[in-house]
Amino acid sequence: MLKKAAWGISMVVLVIAALPVGLLFLEGSRFFSSAIKSPGALSALFTTLTSGLIALGLCFVLGLPTAYWLRSQSSPVIKQVAAVLLVLALLMPPLVLGLVLAFIMAPTTLIGSWFNLVHSASNTFPALVLAEVYEALPYFILTAWSALSMIPRQWEEEAWSLHKTPWQTFRFVLWPASRPGLMTATAMAWARIVGAFGAPVVVAYHPTALPVQIWITIEESGLPQALALALWLVLIGLPLPAWLTWRKGGVI
Repeated sequence: MLKKAAWGISMVVLVIAALPVGLLFLEGSRFFSSAIKSPGALSALFTTLTSGLIALGLCFVLGLPTAYWLRSQSSPVIKQVAAVLLVLALLMPPLVLGLVLAFIMAPTTLIGSWFNLVHSASNTFPALVLAEVYEALPYFILTAWSALSMIPRQWEEEAWSLHKTPWQTFRFVLWPASRPGLMTATAMAWARIVGAFGAPVVVAYHPTALPVQIWITIEESGLPQALALALWLVLIGLPLPAWLTWRKGGVI
């Protein structure tokens, strides 16, 4: 009886989960080619790809050393404080994050005044990249930290006993063992970057990225055209995490 009830509930949940995806592909494909030719759409796609790749690179460069450092910490207090801070950053509403970034980059603040010596801090390409990094970096660090923490410390100690340097230990022991988890971290960060809306719409309405352009399209052209652009966004951001999930045969 319990198994039948669980099966029935599972089928309902899976149908509910599949419904938005199916409808998006069904409705979005109607204007798929014409939507990207609409004013501002192609430049928004290019902006999303260029800013996204830069933001992903920054997440990797900043996030991987941070995850490695957290993994190497022996103090549980440091780990607990770091975990809480990262989870708070992860769960902070993106719109709130955008408001905080807008305040930080305002001309009246120290950081904002530095930026304004060259150019306005908000509504610039660097502001867009910064907003995307802030939205995605906690995802990358937490996932990479988890992947590195699953590796037994004994492996490192054996490498050190063979007089391997910390870099050699990371390169030949930690990196190969954690690579699947790091790929997952990268995929999650990429999906988050590409879909970033709450923070960019506040601090970087221009240059317009694809999520903001979808919002503009809803206002100007209606839902069908916006769904077509949303399909473009999904096809850019979700194939990598979907492929990793399929490859692992379960949750990434």
